[in-house]
Amino acid sequence: MGSSDSATSLAPGFRFHPTDEELVRYYLKRKVTNKPFRLDAISVTDVYKSEPWDLPVKSKLKSRDLEWYFFSMLDKKYGNGAKTNRATEKGYWKTTGKDRPVHWNSRVVGMKKTLVYHQGRAPHGERSNWVMHEYRLVDEELEKAGIAQDAFVLCRIFQKSGTGPKNGEQYGAPFIEEEWEDDEMPLLPSEEMVPTGEAPVGDGSYLELNELDQLLNAVANEYLGSICLLHQACNILPGVYMFSDGFPYSPPKELAVY
Repeated sequence: MGSSDSATSLAPGFRFHPTDEELVRYYLKRKVTNKPFRLDAISVTDVYKSEPWDLPVKSKLKSRDLEWYFFSMLDKKYGNGAKTNRATEKGYWKTTGKDRPVHWNSRVVGMKKTLVYHQGRAPHGERSNWVMHEYRLVDEELEKAGIAQDAFVLCRIFQKSGTGPKNGEQYGAPFIEEEWEDDEMPLLPSEEMVPTGEAPVGDGSYLELNELDQLLNAVANEYLGSICLLHQACNILPGVYMFSDGFPYSPPKELAVY
């Protein structure tokens, strides 16, 4: 999955919406340390040499949600200096506000910078509705090991609604049935053998569906917290959550798997 040609789409009801901690501790750290991903979901591209409207097609995960994720290298203005060149051919990304720390287990593991794209040349560019969150890694162990943490940054790019950057705004694309009407999966042998209107119990017998529904509802109401353990046991990828009836599920931070 090294190019946009090998991009993939998430099935309806799934969203790639990682938390700040997951972006830094899992995705960015594994990229910096050259470790493989179970799902290679984020493209590598030079974000600061592309106009923001040209970036969505370079995303690996094809989604109509209005946000996109990229790994990018920083272009230093003056060699080894601290200043970074964020000017594109038609505009520039301007920092807004102060960098904010990303915390995990009460310690700082990264920094988050918010930038807004302006068309034209500084300082007279026209502010747009394109916003970027740029994440950089902060890891004491990697620093002691001499591993360069600024080899990559992780950029989350989105279009905001209204004025001013809305750091916590969520986006979800509406479901279009036509896009998935040909997405048919063959039945498993066990599914083919289940009589209509019944469901297997486990000992070879079957429950009527209304009985099964009642049992599942009772279990769900009494043991809702077990969903968190199911998330951990299944080792679901950081940031990939399943939506049920329109409600997102995100496990408590203390159960997150990194």
